[in-house]
Amino acid sequence: MLTADDALPAAPRRVAVAGVAGVGKTSFAARIAPTIGGPHVDIDGLFHGPDWTRRPEFLDDVAAFIAGERWVTEWQYGSARPMVAARADTLVWLDLPFATVTLPRVVARTLRRRIAGEELWNGNTEPPLRTFFTDPDHIVRWAVRKRRQYRDEVPPLEQTHPHLTVVRLRTPRQVEQWLAGPFAEAVRSGD
Repeated sequence: MLTADDALPAAPRRVAVAGVAGVGKTSFAARIAPTIGGPHVDIDGLFHGPDWTRRPEFLDDVAAFIAGERWVTEWQYGSARPMVAARADTLVWLDLPFATVTLPRVVARTLRRRIAGEELWNGNTEPPLRTFFTDPDHIVRWAVRKRRQYRDEVPPLEQTHPHLTVVRLRTPRQVEQWLAGPFAEAVRSGD
C-alpha cells in the first residue's frame, strides 16, 4: 500500500475513492477528475432514487460508466464495490482521523444541507435533524458505526486485485501532499 510520499507506478486513469461517510470522498473525486481528463460520477446520485429508494438501474449505470477509459467515483455500496475495484487502476483510501476531521465534517455538512434545504439526489434532502435520535441509519450515526469498516475492506484489495494501486492518505496534509506530489508527477509523466 502506497503512502502520500510514494511514486505511483502509472498515471491514474480510473480512480475509486474510499472512506467513511463525510471524509470528503466526493470533494476529492471532483478535484482529481479534471486532472485525469475524465468525469467524476457521483455514485450516490446513481444509487438514490426519489424518497431515498435504490434506483433499479443502479448497477447497470455503474457498469456503463466504469466501461469508460477515464473516470473517478466513490468506492461505495457493497453491490458496486467489486465492479468498481475490478475496473479501477487506482484506489485512494482517505483514512483521516475520525474524531478530529471526519466527524466534524459530516456533522457540519449535514447541518448545512438541512438548514439550506439543499437538494442532494433526485429530489432528496437531508431529513429533519431530530432523526439523528430516531433513525439508526442517520448519516452521522452511520459514519460513527462504519468508521472502521475500511480497515477491514481496503487492505485485502492488494491481494484480490493485484492490478489495483492502493494509496492510503491519513491526514488532510497528506491529501494535499499527494495531490501536489506523486499524483501530479504521475499525471505529468503519463501525458
